[in-house]
Amino acid sequence: MILGIDSGSRTVAEAERLLHSVVEALGLPSGVIGCTHFVRTGALPHVACSVALRGDAEGDTGEDADLSLLPDGVSAALGERRTGPDADGAALAAAEHAAGRSGRVVLFPGRDELTGTLAVGEILARSAVERVVVLAQAEEPDADTAVVTNDHVRPEWRDGVMTLVTMPASGGRLTPAEIPNPTPCCADHA
Repeated sequence: MILGIDSGSRTVAEAERLLHSVVEALGLPSGVIGCTHFVRTGALPHVACSVALRGDAEGDTGEDADLSLLPDGVSAALGERRTGPDADGAALAAAEHAAGRSGRVVLFPGRDELTGTLAVGEILARSAVERVVVLAQAEEPDADTAVVTNDHVRPEWRDGVMTLVTMPASGGRLTPAEIPNPTPCCADHA
């Protein structure tokens, strides 16, 4: 079961903080899959989130999650349940995650193992990342190609596959296409 959450986050960083706070508030185990999604509901586009709730071995699907534990101001969508004014955005995020159509994956199994420089094959073996691609290249990189992670790996859903998008780096290496702490456009023009 996928829980959609939305508090009208204006930035990806704000949405990531929301996602982490919800995972903590619900007491979810490490290794859950949590995503951010650009949504357009209401007047302004913003960033909503989704997180996969794990059921237990006795058939619990997570459908009975206690949404009252969510931080104040967080709207939610879980199955047919809706809470809060941004529930439409939460429902959209949950649907996109469930279908594997879109979403920037922030939390996933093995995320903490993806630090430093790793070979493509190591990334695939250590984490839930299923595929590594290089921007503007048709062929996938070899398993022994080095990836400088910058300790910031954010795969995305592409056709139901958790895919890490990379770009060429110096020395024949790769680096994730999303860089940590990007400089805002026009920051050096002020």
